[in-house]
Amino acid sequence: MPRWKTFLIQYLQWSNTATQALVLAVITFCVVLPLCCHPLIYSYYFIKSMYLNSMSEEVLRESLDRGQDALHFWQSASTASPVPSRFSDIAQRPDLLVTVVTARRNEGRDFHYLLQVMRQLSGILGGCGERRCAEVLVCDVESGSQENQDAKLLEAHFRVIRRSPREQQMNREPVNVFEKEKRDYVFCLRKGWELVKPKNVVVLEDDALPKQDFFTVVKDLLSRRFSLQTLYIKLYHPERLQRYWNPEPYRILEWVGLGLVGATALLLTFTYWNPCSFSFTLSASHLLFFTVYFMAASELLGRHYLLEVRRLSPQLYAVSPATECCTPAMLFPGNSSLRVAEYLDGSFCFKGHAKDTVLYRMARTIPGESSHSVEPNLITHIGAYSSVRANPPRPKLL
Repeated sequence: MPRWKTFLIQYLQWSNTATQALVLAVITFCVVLPLCCHPLIYSYYFIKSMYLNSMSEEVLRESLDRGQDALHFWQSASTASPVPSRFSDIAQRPDLLVTVVTARRNEGRDFHYLLQVMRQLSGILGGCGERRCAEVLVCDVESGSQENQDAKLLEAHFRVIRRSPREQQMNREPVNVFEKEKRDYVFCLRKGWELVKPKNVVVLEDDALPKQDFFTVVKDLLSRRFSLQTLYIKLYHPERLQRYWNPEPYRILEWVGLGLVGATALLLTFTYWNPCSFSFTLSASHLLFFTVYFMAASELLGRHYLLEVRRLSPQLYAVSPATECCTPAMLFPGNSSLRVAEYLDGSFCFKGHAKDTVLYRMARTIPGESSHSVEPNLITHIGAYSSVRANPPRPKLL
């Protein structure tokens, strides 16, 4: 008998665990996952050439529709209610102040990002019982000759704060766009604190659309012990950067833990239910194989989709050391917003050293300070068109 036939008979019999492992891996990673995951944008199997353009256009169309609906909502609300809205009456020393930072956009004005965000906030502010969940300020930092029309429209419903003529004169110094963005952020942090002395502060950029459970989760975060010692809590991190294969050490631990739990559970299941007659046992080699198997499957599927399971309960949201990128939604417990304003004031921002990088480095280098992130995200970043950076003709999701 030829040697290769002897090899096949000896090693590729179904009773051989190596054969079973090979077949399982091939079916999982070459058939099942590609078929299931090729339309999922944050999966490794996502086929850009087939889906990216159509998905990007669909998201832009949905955002445009939401923006136009929000515009009509606030216009009709202004017409129907000539008296000031209850949201403009701000209590002193609230448990939570939400400050929405906004500026006029040169592109994408028809999307009315600010109006979308404020409509969403107005709908979820009443979800905390008799008292509304937070007080809300709109911080209009537009410094150009043209008004921010969306902020102007909201004046009948929310308290809108701007720089005084004297403050505008002091802020005339020409600076790069990253430094201007930082100075605007500092102004809004300090102005909100001066006006109402809140116990905690959330700062949203005007393209950060809160999720329905936004205030429920924020309240739960503030009740946890770690919030008393943290400088800030990030409420958003780009989905494309949430993968396990990442330099963040805690994600590696989470990844290995997920693999071990999945492997152990599966091997224990095989002792009670084994329809395919697998011969795997709870041995070290089989445990190692299935640990790697589940780790690979979860990474290729996309960590983002596994995180969505945590939305079942506020207590399931994960808190971890803060990542560097992006500040569209930030929670500042206690008076930490004042410390953040002071730290930012002491740094000059430029490309590659924007305010998110400054905050990340400050929290890591200043003794006694720490910072955290929450997952999954509490907001959807809807700002396809930036107010401070160059925009492509038709923005893409990736």
